[in-house]
Amino acid sequence: MIKNKGNDTHLLSIDLHSRLDAELIDAILNGVEVFKLSDSDNNLARANIAAPFLDQQPARAAKESMTKKKTIFIAIGSVLGLLVMLTLVCCMVLCKLKKAKHYGSYHPLAKWWWWSRPDPYRREFSRRRASSLPGELCHHFRLEEIKTATNNFNEDLIIGVGGFGNVYKGLLEQGNMMVAIKRMKQESRQGALEFMTEIKMLSQLRHVHLVSLIGYCDDEGEMILVYEYMTNGTLCHHLYDTPNDPLTWKQRLQICIGAARGLHHLHTCTKHPIIHRDVKTTNILLDEKWVSKVSDFGLSKMGLDNTAVSTLVKGTWGYLDPDYARRQQLTEKSDVYSFGVVMFEVLCARKGTKSKTPRRAAKFG
Repeated sequence: MIKNKGNDTHLLSIDLHSRLDAELIDAILNGVEVFKLSDSDNNLARANIAAPFLDQQPARAAKESMTKKKTIFIAIGSVLGLLVMLTLVCCMVLCKLKKAKHYGSYHPLAKWWWWSRPDPYRREFSRRRASSLPGELCHHFRLEEIKTATNNFNEDLIIGVGGFGNVYKGLLEQGNMMVAIKRMKQESRQGALEFMTEIKMLSQLRHVHLVSLIGYCDDEGEMILVYEYMTNGTLCHHLYDTPNDPLTWKQRLQICIGAARGLHHLHTCTKHPIIHRDVKTTNILLDEKWVSKVSDFGLSKMGLDNTAVSTLVKGTWGYLDPDYARRQQLTEKSDVYSFGVVMFEVLCARKGTKSKTPRRAAKFG
């Protein structure tokens, strides 16, 4: 024990000697460690020099135990959080798949819907039972999904207006696909018969120059058709009364060739020709690559080979075949006449009929 005697320097001598029972008489010093242990009375030595170290051991062990527990808790929490996130993702995927199976599946038009229509429609369908829609014809959409796609039929999304009703630009949540949604207005002169005809025709037709029908909606008395979206709109909007740049002659030629191929497919794809009956520039649509596609089959009718069909005259004045209008005898040549008017409009960039209102100057390429 070395006590502070007022001197700054203390000498500690260590003598080496061999053990009494050792065979060798010399001794080797491997090393010396000197510790300075201070206490309240400035004593450099204590009776039990290991006591401070032993006192610190429980606190250090407790601290290490807490750190270890904290690490374990963090690891367990991370694993549980990851499992919860994976479970939520799986639930979302299953929900989407379930909706896709319901919305994207094929459904026949509900029978109650046809019989809930006004009497004139019921009588018409009762006379035409043979032409009723077969089951599993095309995609059936719920009205809630249509409203979501069009922001509840927001007027800012209207991209076209016709005899059937307004056409809206919509975005389907499934597949994030842009579509054109045509909704029949209540006061429309067209009705359930045209609605059914268009579904029947387009569901059986698939051609690069015919607009594809994606599905329909008949919930709550609505009559809605869903088509592929055509980025560049109608041919009419690129010929006259438009701020769009004029079409080049090459574009006009390719558009006419594409529309002609679409009509030819209608006239030859089935046993009996399908006659469009309403060929005009507003019914020829253009996609993002300026590929032309014939649309609007609400007035289409099945014809006979080399034989005229007696039927009521329907179509658009100015494009209507005079022979068909006079005799009420319909053939595929009536479509050819209407397409000839379209070609004159493409060539001259002028309307096929004379408008009563002043018309702006036509645009030429």
